[in-house]
Amino acid sequence: MKLPKIGPAFLVTAAFIGPGTVITASMAGANYGLSLVWALLFAMFATLILQEMAARLGIVSQQGLGENIRQAFTQPFVKSVVVFLVVSAIVVGNGAYQSGNISGASLGLVGVTEQLGWQVNFSNIIFPIVIGIIAFLLLITGSYKVIERALVVLVGLMSVAFVVTFFLSDPQWQQLMTSFVAFKLPTGATLTVIALIGTTVVPYNLFLHASTASKKWHSAKEISSARQDLFVSIPLGALISVAILSTAASAFFGQQLSLQSAADLAPALQPLFGESASIFLGLGLFAAGISSAITAPLAAAFALSGILNLEKSLNALGFKMTWMMILIIGVVVSSAGFKPVAVIWFAQVANGVLLPLISIFLLWIMNTRVLGEHRNNLWQNIAAIVVIFITLLLSGRSLMSAFGLL
Repeated sequence: MKLPKIGPAFLVTAAFIGPGTVITASMAGANYGLSLVWALLFAMFATLILQEMAARLGIVSQQGLGENIRQAFTQPFVKSVVVFLVVSAIVVGNGAYQSGNISGASLGLVGVTEQLGWQVNFSNIIFPIVIGIIAFLLLITGSYKVIERALVVLVGLMSVAFVVTFFLSDPQWQQLMTSFVAFKLPTGATLTVIALIGTTVVPYNLFLHASTASKKWHSAKEISSARQDLFVSIPLGALISVAILSTAASAFFGQQLSLQSAADLAPALQPLFGESASIFLGLGLFAAGISSAITAPLAAAFALSGILNLEKSLNALGFKMTWMMILIIGVVVSSAGFKPVAVIWFAQVANGVLLPLISIFLLWIMNTRVLGEHRNNLWQNIAAIVVIFITLLLSGRSLMSAFGLL
């Protein structure tokens, strides 16, 4: 039996399973038990639908999503507005998310070193710098294969860490299986559902996947390989999210414990499941943070290079300057101990505009002559329209929340 080729879709998994997903899934499990597992299942299908279109576009056109969006608009004013929206959302959004990625990876390292009895002074400064250096050394190689292999290893480590922790938590299997199809919405859980879907369906991953797929595969005949990659990687990411949610549900739901952030999860697991669970959780959080800390700058560089018509080679100066800028923002904010509330607020607004906007652009392009015989069929269009409609609802709720209207 021939194993499926893996590659670009693993980068997508590495990107969306970051500290934000760990925290959101943990809070969902702690506050609502297993009742919101179905939201993760929907998020997985939505991601598969959008990312399949992005990968197909990249392979057939041999260009990224940014290039296709730029070329699709010929009217100068409209093109300028679209470019401004995408550039501002990508830069500010990824800069804010990057600080969270590095902070999350640092939190994982703190958890592991504390469990091992190692005392690290100024860990809040040292760990973010170390993580930034690791990400820098991988990205500066300018080698897609090196970056891809490193991320495959990190996703593998993340998978083992969270899934082992999941089994150590002695999950309620029957209830878990039922929760996949029992569409319950507990009182007050609406925003948590939005957060679970929003941390999985990430707009910058569409740019990342289209560009990396165009580098990995060069013929429309290889679309099947890209789909195999996708159907392995994205469900794996969903499995990790379910494992995190279930672990938090076992540790916190119905218990007299309070979970305020992912930092509270590791120490709470120790008396319940032993020291090993806390160590595995710390490793998982570290892998989640550093993998996303690599992919966020990479995605920003692909997106901006495409939309601004810059050279998108990993060794191009403009490409390197873009990811360096995002990486530096993340390291500075996380190591300085800032609480970038205003920046994250703007990132939430930008993301609320960007996700449906980019999804609509993508769907439109998937029905143009650029794709030829590989244009969307009727069912692919229906599935994409349903996902876009739901992202519009989610974006509306996100924007209303950001402006204090909810």
